[in-house]
Amino acid sequence: MKNILITALLFIPALANAQITPAQIDELAAGAQEQVVQWRRWFHQNPELGNREFKTSARIAEILEGMGLEVKTGVAHTGLVAIIEGGKPGPLVALRADIDALPVKEQTGLPFASEAKGEYRGQEVDVMHACGHDAHMSMLLGAAQVLNALKEDLAGSVMLIFQPAEEGPPQGEEGGAELMLKEGIWDEQKPEAVFGIHVGLNPSDSLLLVTPGPAMAAADRFEIRVKGVQTHGAMPWAGVDPIVVASQIVLGLQTIASRQVDVTLAPSIISVGRISGGVRNNVIPDQVEMEGTIRSFDADMRKEIHRRIENTARGIAAAAGAEVEFELDLGTPAMVNDYDLYDRMMPTLKRVTSVAKGHPHTTAEDFAYFALAAPSLYVFLGNGPVEGDAKYDAPNHSPFFDMYEPNLETGVRILANLVVDYLQD
Repeated sequence: MKNILITALLFIPALANAQITPAQIDELAAGAQEQVVQWRRWFHQNPELGNREFKTSARIAEILEGMGLEVKTGVAHTGLVAIIEGGKPGPLVALRADIDALPVKEQTGLPFASEAKGEYRGQEVDVMHACGHDAHMSMLLGAAQVLNALKEDLAGSVMLIFQPAEEGPPQGEEGGAELMLKEGIWDEQKPEAVFGIHVGLNPSDSLLLVTPGPAMAAADRFEIRVKGVQTHGAMPWAGVDPIVVASQIVLGLQTIASRQVDVTLAPSIISVGRISGGVRNNVIPDQVEMEGTIRSFDADMRKEIHRRIENTARGIAAAAGAEVEFELDLGTPAMVNDYDLYDRMMPTLKRVTSVAKGHPHTTAEDFAYFALAAPSLYVFLGNGPVEGDAKYDAPNHSPFFDMYEPNLETGVRILANLVVDYLQD
């Protein structure tokens, strides 16, 4: 009896110090894969635009409540937040997925292809998960199922964030990560670290791409209206030609990134995507409108580029006797991965799958707002097998974009291992 009692007493601390192993996570992720695929296909077939993700939100809440979790709904219109409380004391970390779709007509031919409609800028449009958010949601739900099954041995807690309107809210509305933070999802308890994952946007031969520091660009919109004096096309000297002035402004803007800001500090892009003016071949109009995008990675450079765009446009117009109206719409800031968190979690990511170090990507992502508020790590999961498959070559936002479903299990393993290793470290 004495020997049995001693053995039992020695075993109690061992139980208390039991840690979750990668093998446990892998086994649970494999077991969840069939369900994760089903979730992904349901989301893919039922996409909704930003701030209008009503069916999506209800489905996510139903799944999370089925795991026994308490779900807060209606955050930033249609967002959701839930917390998995670990059985051991420890910090809070967060996992985030975006839930909105795009105004794109699907052309994949999948048996579960979207036939959904929505309203975009006052018009009825087709809607598609053309950026992989259906995969993001299902992978986060899969990770939640894995972590919830292991919660008694979890040394801390996990906040699950399902964020609406990542692609941007409807005109005139607030939304997305910025609004979730504004509404106070971290007021009571702020996570020590936030993790996110995106499918696609990975040109490497490795399944996973991770970039330390600035990983995705700030994205801002500008509009320039050049006001001239209308005249006959045969007598341009009798007026002020806004078309010629606008053309000179387009060329002048290209010298900002190449000649006026420090290209060794960070890359930047200024692109004019729309020019509109005139109604007839022999009439010089009185006004031309142009609209463009600005991509940058450094906060101070971003402000300097804004200033120089306006100065360049006004200066060129003034030299020709024209006037300029300038309008700037600030978009998402640059998405910056925390350097320390990158170093800390790389061993975890390398254990789970093949990893390559990435470079800054000029697309934007409003996960950036979470990364401004807490140390964050955002990773890119390849869309297709490592050996390649032309079927999955279509880029994000393409009507042919499709998710290579075996990689969903890898995504679940990545998210679950990041959480467990951070909390057990």
